Amino acid sequence: MQSTSHQFKDNVAKALVDPNLQQALHHVRTKFIDKRQDAINALPEFEALRDAARDLKNHVLSRLDQYLVQFEENVIRHGGKVHWCQTPDEARRTILDICRKAGARTVTKGKTMVGEEIGINDHLAANGIEPIETDLGEYIIQLRGETPSHVIAPAVHVTKAQVEETFRKVHTDLDPKRNLEEPATLLHEARVKLRGRFIAADVGITGANFLIADSGTTTIVTNEGNGDLTQTLPRIHIVLAGIEKIVPSIKDAGLLLRILARSATGQEMSAYTTFSTGPRRPGDLDGPDEFHVVLLDNGRSRLLGTEFEEMLRCIRCGACLNHCPIYHAVGGHAYGWVYAGPIGAITTPALIGIENASPLPEASSLCGRCESVCPVRIPIPKILRHWREESFDRKLNGSRARWALGLWAALATRPALYRLATGIGARALKTLAGRSGRFKSLPLAAAWTRYRDLPAPQGSTFMAQYKGRRS
Repeated sequence: MQSTSHQFKDNVAKALVDPNLQQALHHVRTKFIDKRQDAINALPEFEALRDAARDLKNHVLSRLDQYLVQFEENVIRHGGKVHWCQTPDEARRTILDICRKAGARTVTKGKTMVGEEIGINDHLAANGIEPIETDLGEYIIQLRGETPSHVIAPAVHVTKAQVEETFRKVHTDLDPKRNLEEPATLLHEARVKLRGRFIAADVGITGANFLIADSGTTTIVTNEGNGDLTQTLPRIHIVLAGIEKIVPSIKDAGLLLRILARSATGQEMSAYTTFSTGPRRPGDLDGPDEFHVVLLDNGRSRLLGTEFEEMLRCIRCGACLNHCPIYHAVGGHAYGWVYAGPIGAITTPALIGIENASPLPEASSLCGRCESVCPVRIPIPKILRHWREESFDRKLNGSRARWALGLWAALATRPALYRLATGIGARALKTLAGRSGRFKSLPLAAAWTRYRDLPAPQGSTFMAQYKGRRS
């Protein structure tokens, strides 16, 4: 996937005036937040589970090499194979090689963000193999030629009317008079088209929510059952996952499952939670003949032991996106790459380089809502500040921004000068605002006043008022 993260401001400008997107984003602001809160209110030990999940992920990251080796040993013991890939190119070549050896013509896919990270769909298609997305949201955006805008609701940016229009445009072999006005009929429409694809597929590719070290088991959660069909019907099952998905045992996976669905969709548990261990064994009624796990690094190991390591705790629930006021306004595509929202703002610079994504860490008010809802307590605002520092040190931000930050630093490190300047500024702004007490336009603050009125100071600084009350 070609990144446009460096064009974040341009992407935002387009998103803000897109009426369909703004209508669709309303569901993020209402649906996800309320459901999550209801699910958490029903689980008194949720905060304790968050602490336990954070500690578990920290433990795994401190011994990541050991658990990955243990996982590989157990996959092999059960008849599977593990492929270690440092780069997206290695992962693409590995998957294509498996498909070619199988003589594959079609591949069904269960939702995998790592698949988007390496651009596997385009790669397979370019080599004569047709990839078919089986998650309903992923299927919709595949038909539209788009990429996911959310880690758990990939088509959240699309309205119902747009889905209907897409189905009528693409599904030309079905009855043109069919009723597609309700979600249930749209779902039936997709199932009619996908049912035959499941049966005909030569290879199934899924992601993995967790990789269980002591058994060589992979875990995937879905609400549609598409993951089960993708990994049991084809002759070959390929699991594509990042190396950070490892957990020591099924008990540890259970801990994370308790917080995952509640944080993501507000469910106690996803409708389908599937554990897969190796290929079909004698006596098994279903399952693949071959079982492959493709483990992707793609810069993840470089983060270990650094100030960015904590982002590897992420379990891809999407809670930070659902609660972020920036995401609510601009959606996921504005971030310009695979991962959107607050987690995207810290992950994208790590995986594709801060030089290619320097605007993203700035796309935050640092309000802290993301950290407050993260089920594994990732300190996203702190990591955003680290990226901002890195961007500044490498002179990746513009000269105007650097000049403004330099001026601010000069004032902030000189208390007496700071108090003098802010005192003069507060009185001047109050006078300039006049009776309205607000600014519709203000030099050096155009980005703020373009979309909102800026309240003027009331005439004195906080420190001046504080001194006055103490005296």
